[in-house]
Amino acid sequence: QLQLVESGGGLVQPGGSLRLSCVASGLTLDYRAVGWSRQAPGKEHEAVSCINGGNNTPYHLDSVKGRFTISRDIAKNAVYLQMNNLKLEDTAIYYCRVRSGSSCRDPAIGPWGQGIQVTVSS
Repeated sequence: QLQLVESGGGLVQPGGSLRLSCVASGLTLDYRAVGWSRQAPGKEHEAVSCINGGNNTPYHLDSVKGRFTISRDIAKNAVYLQMNNLKLEDTAIYYCRVRSGSSCRDPAIGPWGQGIQVTVSS
């Protein structure tokens, strides 16, 4: 069944960049929406970015618009989150989730991945 592995996080200075990777096994990601979310200590879990499965239309949290880009690689069965101009408030554990269908409004399916830590600090 579906398994997700997030990678690419780490420690970066404000203004720096990271590229998160979400690689799936057990299920192909084409025609399925995939989203990234995050949770910081003491904060609510929040959706960050999502990409539709059919037309690849992206959606972003207002605070990351213009800084984050979500994309997919069908051959690698992966979805990426390119994060540029990182800010202190971007510090969180990031997770990817696969939707049941092609729309970002469809419910997420399968288990959570391990999550990946992103720390922005000077």
